[in-house]
Amino acid sequence: MAKNIAILGSTGSIGTQTLQVIEAHPELFTVEVLTANNNVALLIEQALKFKPNAVVIGNEGKYAELKEALKDEDIKVFAGKEALAQIVAFGTVDVVVTATVGYSGLLPTVNAIKAGKVIALANKETLVVAGELINELVTRHNTAILPVDSEHSAIFQCLTGESGNPIEKIILTASGGPFRGKTYEELKHVTPRQALKHPNWNMGAKVTIDSASMMNKGFEMIEAKWLFGVKPEQIQPIIHPQSIIHSMVQFADGSIKAQLGVPDMRLPIQYALTYPDRPKSAFGRVDFSQYTSLTFEEPDRKTFRNLQLAYDSMLQGGNSSCILNAANEIAVEAFLQERLSFTAMPEVIEKTMETVNFIKHPSLDDYVETDKESRKVAEEWVEKIK
Repeated sequence: MAKNIAILGSTGSIGTQTLQVIEAHPELFTVEVLTANNNVALLIEQALKFKPNAVVIGNEGKYAELKEALKDEDIKVFAGKEALAQIVAFGTVDVVVTATVGYSGLLPTVNAIKAGKVIALANKETLVVAGELINELVTRHNTAILPVDSEHSAIFQCLTGESGNPIEKIILTASGGPFRGKTYEELKHVTPRQALKHPNWNMGAKVTIDSASMMNKGFEMIEAKWLFGVKPEQIQPIIHPQSIIHSMVQFADGSIKAQLGVPDMRLPIQYALTYPDRPKSAFGRVDFSQYTSLTFEEPDRKTFRNLQLAYDSMLQGGNSSCILNAANEIAVEAFLQERLSFTAMPEVIEKTMETVNFIKHPSLDDYVETDKESRKVAEEWVEKIK
């Protein structure tokens, strides 16, 4: 039986690559639901090609355009944040691919878990914001989260067949982004255009900036804590510029397992959708004659302060990482709009974390309110710092 797939954020980088994987394996998958926030033109194109059961556009102002374009198709059309959050509970959906960016992925993921759906998680912010709550819901509703991030997919693959063998350390690799080796003084003057030129990966603007600032790696540390049940001190980020080793696991006996592959997100996407099987793919293969040297170095947590801020929030727990995420989203947006310098982003985040009330055991409502308050406070700090 083919799996029915819902893709939240089908017009983004992960969403479009998920559709490429599905298209390559029509015997394994059918597209059940497609959603987008604003890109109605591409959503229409995807809907006409893949014929899903339903589509949702988050921006209600674009509903009429979507409805008109699909009027001759047997496709249900919805709009708005409420519809985005509820569509995942469709009885015909088997797997929900959360490919949205940022906090927007939290409520749809919560609803999908409550509906017993398997989650292919590309939206790392869901676990950053509310990892403890998400894990509780997954256990309560007897479902599973399969990681899509290349690093967490690598760890997941390394742990397959190792049930009961204690993890000594998780080693999260990072490319270092476009500014690896830069000094703080050099980073003061970088532009959004420079920050958006990632050396190895083709990603959306938000994720690319997070990679340049090392916040993406900070988020992945937090995500790894919740996905694999490890302590903060068991997670080691390491710079690996070639992006061939996607992450590693060190076991109690001292042995290390690593997962390698070319930098292509379709590989971890396919593994999440087909687990535990590995169907043949046309993805590129690593040619070791082209990679005669694989190098590693410690990240610079003083220059790239976001990495340390993320680690601190993970240690503190509670709603601290929710504050971190909201402040980061505001800071990144301000940087892309050239209202904030690259080096001022960590300052906005740190000030917001110091200002917003800490809650040790937050509920879902607490997370929602924390996100709102943190965004407001972060905007105020953007105006003060600039």
